[in-house]
Amino acid sequence: MKRFGGTTALDRVSFEVRPGELFGLVGPDGGGKTTLFRILATLSLPDDGSASVLGMDVVKDMWSIRSRVGYMPGRFSLYQDLSVEENLQFFATLFGTTVEANYAIIRDIYVQLEPFKDRRAGKLSGGMKQKLALCCALIHKPQLLILDEPTTGVDAVSRKEFWEILHRLKAQGMTILVSTPYMDEATRCDRIALLQHGRILSLDTPAAIMAQYPDPLYAIRSDEMSRLLRDLRQAAELKRQYAFGQDHHIAFAEGNVEAARQALLDTLTAKGHTGLRCEPVAPTVEDCFIQLLS
Repeated sequence: MKRFGGTTALDRVSFEVRPGELFGLVGPDGGGKTTLFRILATLSLPDDGSASVLGMDVVKDMWSIRSRVGYMPGRFSLYQDLSVEENLQFFATLFGTTVEANYAIIRDIYVQLEPFKDRRAGKLSGGMKQKLALCCALIHKPQLLILDEPTTGVDAVSRKEFWEILHRLKAQGMTILVSTPYMDEATRCDRIALLQHGRILSLDTPAAIMAQYPDPLYAIRSDEMSRLLRDLRQAAELKRQYAFGQDHHIAFAEGNVEAARQALLDTLTAKGHTGLRCEPVAPTVEDCFIQLLS
């Protein structure tokens, strides 16, 4: 448990990360991800309950944990006036090691940074800043890597590259705990916990969570998407409707789904909608998250 005044940031959260696993905490801003990570990184104390990292208590063994964990906060927190190389050397020194001693673990990442090694960290692009922060979190060869929303604010290409790096680290046996607000990144994890208002809504593999979606799901669109959503919200046949990318996703109430689908299309046509298309789709993690909230 963790509270801030009258707000409960974490409410009976309980989970275990397996050695060598890439585990994801998935949820929107304000869900409790950063608060939980700060506790696990020994930067904040729980108000109730207990937490252990690598078999050590986050309160009693905080100094031992810090030497074995790599933590990358969501906000870029390196020294912006220091160069890439100076930041890396500084963090290596903090942990009583050198860049040369542990270069192998960061080699694949640092080769992309090396052409900019003399550039101040504050002058790097968003993607390069994240790669530098990851190098600094890895330079002491941690047993556990904790990454708080590492791809927030970076471009799509950098996001893809970053996740490829994480999978290479996992292949080397590193245990990784990562949080993200992006539902599409959830499928890149071995297991995920869906977190909202400080509580875990579901915990399983992404495939298992998607397989648990309880209703037939359809994607619908017309030539007037805004008006379509307003009309869908008035449709008695539906128990769930929301915008989803270029389509709207809908779930029908119990009963004959095909009959309800046809009745809905007839109603929308009578209201003047054109270009209607309504097709079954496979649920995504985001669909499951929305369903759990409803």
